[in-house]
Amino acid sequence: MSLAPRVVLVHRTTEYEELVARHGTHGQAAFFLSSRGRDIAELAERHRRTRRALAEVTAAVPLTWRQARVERADLDRFLFAPEDVVVVVGQDGLVANVAKYLAGQPVVGVDTDPGRNPGVLVRHRPRDAATLLPAVLARSAGVEERTMVEAVADDTQRIVALNEIYLGAVGHQTARYRLGLEGDGGVVEAQASSGVLVGTGTGATGWLRSVWRERGGGTRLPEPAEDRLLWFVREAWPSPATGTSLVAGELSAAAGLRLTIESERLVAFGDGMESDALELTWGQSVRVGVCGERLRLVG
Repeated sequence: MSLAPRVVLVHRTTEYEELVARHGTHGQAAFFLSSRGRDIAELAERHRRTRRALAEVTAAVPLTWRQARVERADLDRFLFAPEDVVVVVGQDGLVANVAKYLAGQPVVGVDTDPGRNPGVLVRHRPRDAATLLPAVLARSAGVEERTMVEAVADDTQRIVALNEIYLGAVGHQTARYRLGLEGDGGVVEAQASSGVLVGTGTGATGWLRSVWRERGGGTRLPEPAEDRLLWFVREAWPSPATGTSLVAGELSAAAGLRLTIESERLVAFGDGMESDALELTWGQSVRVGVCGERLRLVG
């Protein structure tokens, strides 16, 4: 007998909840904000909207289906099953946070704060869940497959991201490494920089785009479903021992960027989640390129 479908609701602690947890009570949190010229009412209202959205989506799950709920901070400890339908209730960034832990499960993004969130990845409203969930199970809902980026170290450590992977020093100090492009005649350059950023077409709406604009926007940004990445070295430092000739480029599906570490400790993390990073040290190498898995986003 096959298992009933399972809906996994992904959410994150609201700013209001974080503030009250830090200060103990609503009143103390309100006093703290008022002393800095802010009103807690706005945060409290956004918190209520998020909770209402979670309740509405939860109520829309068919009674015969199983349910699970996971908070953003616990994603790296949660085991997703192949048959799961993942419903992200929150902001666009929360979809990116969960994407790295999936292996082809469909993702429904539900916007809890329309008008405040761009809605690029959270495209639906809570009221849509009742019709979307059965359609996803029946495979009649449209699904968009978005390219992801991966970093794989020589000790088999691996990290995946939807927007971008950053490789650099803890605390964003100077990172030292040797950088080379696969299939580029073996050209390798020793560098000292603020780190390396490799991003996708989805990431082209965020951090990657800001760096791209600073560099003059000469290379076309990739589309979300395109098997092409852009990479940038941030603030490469020229010296007798380090160069600045390899500071930007693009990667096709078959290409990769390879870095050999020449620092005591560097990290690689995806989509801003520094708590879930690869730890790299002297002599290790890491390859960054297009990931074989895709985010399957319900349109």
